[in-house]
Amino acid sequence: MKNFIKSMVVAGTVLLASCSSQQSLQEYYVDNSENPNFIAIDVPASILKMDGVDLTETQSEAIESLRKFNLLAFKKTADNVAEYNAEKVKVREILKGDKFVELMKINSQYGKGVIKYIGDEDAIDEVIIYGDSKDKGFALVRVLGKDMNPAHIVQLMQAIQKSNYDGAGLGEIGEFLKG
Repeated sequence: MKNFIKSMVVAGTVLLASCSSQQSLQEYYVDNSENPNFIAIDVPASILKMDGVDLTETQSEAIESLRKFNLLAFKKTADNVAEYNAEKVKVREILKGDKFVELMKINSQYGKGVIKYIGDEDAIDEVIIYGDSKDKGFALVRVLGKDMNPAHIVQLMQAIQKSNYDGAGLGEIGEFLKG
């Protein structure tokens, strides 16, 4: 009987471990931050330099709800096409998870993408922006904040446009994102 109970405990442990085999977005960032095909940067929200910009009250709330940005981009070259395709599949699988709520899809001259979020509709803690281009690669941006809401995302984009932010402080990833 003791062997049966031990076998059941081991089987249960193996079953639980296999259920959590899906890699999280955070783990994906950490695992690839040192990969030479990726460009990774963590940026505080203060880099947007909104001081002195004439913002509406809603735009100011949007800016104040931000904490930081995590940017991870895969720069595609002729030598890493297979890895690019494999990494793109991994990211898309992660973003298919139940905890990600789709906000909108993007289809532009630069490529395709999606904006998703984690949290409640009126209290978003994380926004994920994913976009890929057949020629350049893909970028994954995590916007971390506190109690953001979908309207804040639109207001944030408008505020950044008002500020004429040129990507200063983003280094190599800023150049990648510009095209």
